[in-house]
Amino acid sequence: MSLRAVKEITSTRPTLEGAGVKLERAFGFGKTKEFDPFLLLDDFRNENPADYIAGFPWHPHRGIETITYVLAGEVAHGDSLGNKGRMTAGDIQWMTAGSGILHQEMPKGDEHGRMHGFQLWANLPSHLKMTDPRYQDIPSADVPEVTEDDGTKARILCGTFWGESGPVEGVAADPQYIDISVPPNKKRRIAVDVTRNAFAYVFAGAGTFRDASEPQAVLTESAVDPNAAAKYDAKNHSLVLFDRGDEIVVQAGPEGIRFLLVSGKPIEEPVAWYGPIVMNTQAELNTAMRELQSGKFIKHQ
Repeated sequence: MSLRAVKEITSTRPTLEGAGVKLERAFGFGKTKEFDPFLLLDDFRNENPADYIAGFPWHPHRGIETITYVLAGEVAHGDSLGNKGRMTAGDIQWMTAGSGILHQEMPKGDEHGRMHGFQLWANLPSHLKMTDPRYQDIPSADVPEVTEDDGTKARILCGTFWGESGPVEGVAADPQYIDISVPPNKKRRIAVDVTRNAFAYVFAGAGTFRDASEPQAVLTESAVDPNAAAKYDAKNHSLVLFDRGDEIVVQAGPEGIRFLLVSGKPIEEPVAWYGPIVMNTQAELNTAMRELQSGKFIKHQ
């Protein structure tokens, strides 16, 4: 097996989106090659309703797929095709914007005021940019969960993992999207297809994704004090980008670690991007903007 080295570890940056929603952006609007086929990951965990209640009023999307995963609270959504729904804790919504859709997402906290979740954007290849829009709304009960002998747990949102297949199907990027929890002080090796780009996003606990045998391992002894406590470089709000290989290794710290493990096959096409619209050329972007202004943006009623 070939271990995937860690290319870089970065932290989220505070971002304001929608009608003033405060969130943390793990990546987006840059570095599309390294994360291809993924474009953006937002962490909208918040416990202050004033920071999220204004939500994401009506806005367009074209040329992408958006994946919303709710951990706490709920998100009410509606679109220009007449679809309406509500996501609650553990639910997933995979929206293929395709040729164009107008929609809104309005968050509401739980009884403790918590609104926790993530939104991931996946690119569409050129031949599917103008496909018909569609939704896949997945209730939490339909998401398979696997628990290994050492206590490691995985929720399989999309793709096949540890013998189980996630409920989201027919996605162009053929992604694997897994919510993994590793118990305190446990070490796991996890297979990832060598042809895919992959990243992990940590949202609870801490650990390291560097092999303990590497010179730059974070689980190390201090050069000054050989009895120094272990250090962990991946913690809440850490984004870990992996190099190529067919497996990753994760060493959980004393509080355990929970993270999203996401991988997909690169599309390797030009990206022309303006806000929620992602095409292949500037000319296509200009067309989308003209259609948006002239009322011709929606192709499928």
